[in-house]
Amino acid sequence: MTATATPLIVSPEDERRPSPGARGRRRRATTAVWAIVMVLIAAIVLYPLIWMVLASFKPNEEFGSNQGFFPENPTIDNYLSVLDGVGGVPLSTFFLNSLLLAVGSVIGTVISSSMAAYAFARLEFRGRPLYFTLMIGTLLLPFHVLIIPQYVLFRNLGMIDTFLPILIGKFLATEAFFVFLMVQFIRNLPRELDEAARIDGAGHPRIFLSITLPLIKPALISSSIFAFIWSWNDFLAPLLYLNSPDKYPLPLALRIFNDQTGTSDYGATVAVSVLALLPVLLFFIVFQRFLVEGVATQGLKG
Repeated sequence: MTATATPLIVSPEDERRPSPGARGRRRRATTAVWAIVMVLIAAIVLYPLIWMVLASFKPNEEFGSNQGFFPENPTIDNYLSVLDGVGGVPLSTFFLNSLLLAVGSVIGTVISSSMAAYAFARLEFRGRPLYFTLMIGTLLLPFHVLIIPQYVLFRNLGMIDTFLPILIGKFLATEAFFVFLMVQFIRNLPRELDEAARIDGAGHPRIFLSITLPLIKPALISSSIFAFIWSWNDFLAPLLYLNSPDKYPLPLALRIFNDQTGTSDYGATVAVSVLALLPVLLFFIVFQRFLVEGVATQGLKG
């Protein structure tokens, strides 16, 4: 017997379907295009930062004549001049003041906001929904509405020209954004963990310290990053409550540095701006993975 060969039937769909090799080349081309687009976007975003770093090495007279990217006569005199400070106050004093305010803000925000968030998320008390709604409603109030009453209050308490008006609110859970962030994390934690700890005889303080805080670490780190950056860059609050130059943080020092001699020293201003940016940049680089984790995960799903 002779076997009869069956002809291979190719449908029109199979003819139009690209081969695996063609799909691979198309995928690589798409990846390359996206990579180029991302590089261009990153270059646009980072351009002001790179320009500021390079401009800090320009002599002061080049700021009016040289609009290019690179300095024609690079110099480090700008950095040497800013080390002397302004108004007889060394630059290190401004750095220490900013660091004290930023670290104090982080500590106060993390402690008070986590405790308030635990109360809203886990404790049952009368009026809790109303109080939580009022707290969220404070996010709608612009800071400028509160300037005059807060200033009058702190002046009557004798706190003007001290760090207390700037820091005291951080320790009283007045930052509704951070409280809300932590409440969302705590609400997603399994309540079975609390019940198991309560069976073992643990009260709310033990549950809060041993169970809740370790599990909301992403929220704590995210809140710390935002609190540090916002406090480090804060200009208005120190301007309102601080009068002595030796208590000024860096944002105020940048403002008065530009006019300490009656003329604008652009080179020194840009140089001190670069120095002021370094702590925030380093802080973000060190803790950025926790920030991404805090945004990507909304606690543990029960």
